[in-house]
Amino acid sequence: MKIAIAQINPTVGDLLGNADKILVAAQQAAALGANLLLTPELSLCGYPPRDLLMRPSFIQQMTQTMRDLAALLPPELTALVGLAQSNRAAAIKGEKPIFNSMALLRSGQVQEIFHKRLLPTYDVFDEDRYFESGTEVNIFTMPGEKGPIHIGVTICEDLWNNESFWGKRAYPVDPTQELVAQGVQIVVNLSASPFVSNKQALREQMIAHAAKQNHCPIVYVNQVGGNDDLIFDGQSLAVSRSGELMSRAAAFETDLQIVEFDESAADLRAAEIKPLPAVADAQIWEALVLGVRDYAQKCGFTKAVIGLSGGVDSALVSAIAATALGPHNVLGILMPSPYSSEHSISDAAQLASNLGISTQTIPIGSLMQGYDQTLVELFAGTESGVAEENLQSRIRGNLLMAVSNKFGHLLLSTGNKSEMAVGYCTLYGDMNGGLAVIADVPKTKVYSICRWLNREREIIPHHVITKPPSAELKPGQVDQDSLPDYDTLDDILERLIQKQQSADDIVAAGHTAAVVKKVIRLVTRAEFKRRQAPPVLKVTDRAFGMGWRMPIASRWALEISDSADKVPLEMAVLNL
Repeated sequence: MKIAIAQINPTVGDLLGNADKILVAAQQAAALGANLLLTPELSLCGYPPRDLLMRPSFIQQMTQTMRDLAALLPPELTALVGLAQSNRAAAIKGEKPIFNSMALLRSGQVQEIFHKRLLPTYDVFDEDRYFESGTEVNIFTMPGEKGPIHIGVTICEDLWNNESFWGKRAYPVDPTQELVAQGVQIVVNLSASPFVSNKQALREQMIAHAAKQNHCPIVYVNQVGGNDDLIFDGQSLAVSRSGELMSRAAAFETDLQIVEFDESAADLRAAEIKPLPAVADAQIWEALVLGVRDYAQKCGFTKAVIGLSGGVDSALVSAIAATALGPHNVLGILMPSPYSSEHSISDAAQLASNLGISTQTIPIGSLMQGYDQTLVELFAGTESGVAEENLQSRIRGNLLMAVSNKFGHLLLSTGNKSEMAVGYCTLYGDMNGGLAVIADVPKTKVYSICRWLNREREIIPHHVITKPPSAELKPGQVDQDSLPDYDTLDDILERLIQKQQSADDIVAAGHTAAVVKKVIRLVTRAEFKRRQAPPVLKVTDRAFGMGWRMPIASRWALEISDSADKVPLEMAVLNL
């Protein structure tokens, strides 16, 4: 039996377009002699459809599209297609109105429907908001030379509850073990698993462990592509009953892989294993390029505009955009002020030359004077400070939005995760944009990716990487006037945000109590800014977006137990 793994890139809500992608994959699979086609979770509507699932007409159209697709598939091919399916007993039993399902299409008909059993409700996942859990063990058969081949069906999270691998259970049942107990010869898993740096290694370890533990081969198919803030990396795979990797599909691109089930050996035969991205920097780079490309294309943009400061963040975002959309589709805007250094202007120009993108220069000195004159009476008797400095950022933000509105370009925001975490950014200024490209990339990782990008030739100008970072909103300003050095800051932020460590734990790791206290205060007070940020492309397991749900108005604060620091951290004071 030949199994085709269709690693497709669906667009959320594009039922006809996604059905066409499945049909094309099915035709290619049939031409290669495949008997069974696997598609990702919710492949017909794309993942995640979010509140589209609350519209009955959307569910109805999906069901009709599934029936139409079944009639068009090659008759010799059986296909598993993901969709949301109505729960007819919902009103009687008091259940959710729909299931997260997988339809078995064969001979022009919808022959069976399987429901997802484990519904994740953590991080970016909110499936319990929409779906009812399935309760039945999902098995179907395929004809084989030695008799029927029994295949167990799992959907994404159904595979992620192996107690012996994780050391605990997250749900009462383990669907994989129940399938094996029913005598299935192979388990398939249809997934939409978002990218996180280094997640593929974890997936492969987990799936190999489950296959070896249960003496049962597993075939896993994953969605690929960007949908809003989530990026799906593909890298579908197949593992033998002994836990050996037998196949891996491409990373960050569509693919169709064929794996063969050997009935005599009750196992999979070795197939093509495509390489993983070489290092973490390469993974994140490819993910961000895909995220920008798909966000732009799926939202109807062909061109992007970026504010070029001469700094490392805008340099990296420009490089990503040029790769994702093509250099001719990226416009860089230089907006020097009286505080901009000559090297910032020359660095931005050199970057544009290296990337092959076009630029325009709009000096903002006269605009700054206009604001000062307009506010002179109101601000009389006060000292010049942050408000005046931030006017520069807001002037630039207005100009960039004007270009975006005038020419229909997508404005890409260039702030990194470190800045977003502590609020070292300006609302309605440098936070303006339709997509925050690197807002889940810490500053130290920004530098690391830029150095990796320059491994063969200079793309990011050397001086951009080596000079001290600065917002250049006042004479002689550098970031470390206001913040700890980025190595220190990023380590504290990782411990605080991703590892959920207490203030005491962070201090115990070697950081001074005063610095830890300051960083936590900054993170707390910046929550209102993050709530107004553009969508953030997710590349870590704790991004500022759908999976980050902190209150703005809150009186809870982390404390440091040292006798000198027993006073709770100061309450957040909003500072724009």
